[in-house]
Amino acid sequence: MQLEAITWQRMAERLAGHLDDDNGRAEEENGRAEGKEAPEDRWRRVGIDGAPAARTGVLAAELADALRLRGRSVLVVAAEGFLRPASLRFEFGREDVDSYLDGWYDTAALWREVFGPTDPGGTGRVLPDLWDPVTDRATRSPYAELPPGGVLIVHGPLLLGHWFPFDLSVHIGLSPGALARRTEESARWTLPAFARYEAETGPADRADALVRADDPRHPAWTGLRGGHTG
Repeated sequence: MQLEAITWQRMAERLAGHLDDDNGRAEEENGRAEGKEAPEDRWRRVGIDGAPAARTGVLAAELADALRLRGRSVLVVAAEGFLRPASLRFEFGREDVDSYLDGWYDTAALWREVFGPTDPGGTGRVLPDLWDPVTDRATRSPYAELPPGGVLIVHGPLLLGHWFPFDLSVHIGLSPGALARRTEESARWTLPAFARYEAETGPADRADALVRADDPRHPAWTGLRGGHTG
């Protein structure tokens, strides 16, 4: 596997350019047939997957900035805003690996409140977060209006095992040693969960682009490999 050294900013610019080029190709291929949704009016959905130690929010913010400079409307949604209540997350203990993999994140709410509104014919009214894990209460955040043609960026862990309908997906991977070093002591019990995720889901192969970020100051990536996965 060949990796290219790159900065986060340059990576974001490459991804933003791909989204613009992809939009243009779709418009050229599909045209503006009467009664058919125009390609430029379709929402684009990007997934940036990685363990908390991979700091997926950094690339999400860089990509959002790059897209806004191109005149695109953008909404960034963190998966951590869709954690389930503590009573459900900790039903089998606070450090249960199976629960972390399958029960911590409210994937049904993500489908309903984030992806559904950006499906063809959707409203574009996206709920940016649902649950505050610190207070263990609903955030009560207002809906955000993402206009047609806007880009939704969802980032966080364990995103590529649920068939979310991403038009573009990026996996930020860390070696086991780097993941252990960069994971907070209180969260190291999750390391077996991420090892299982790598083995069972294969996010590095599913994603359209793989980033290696053992040293966050010097990331490297495969570039876009073609094909879209969820």
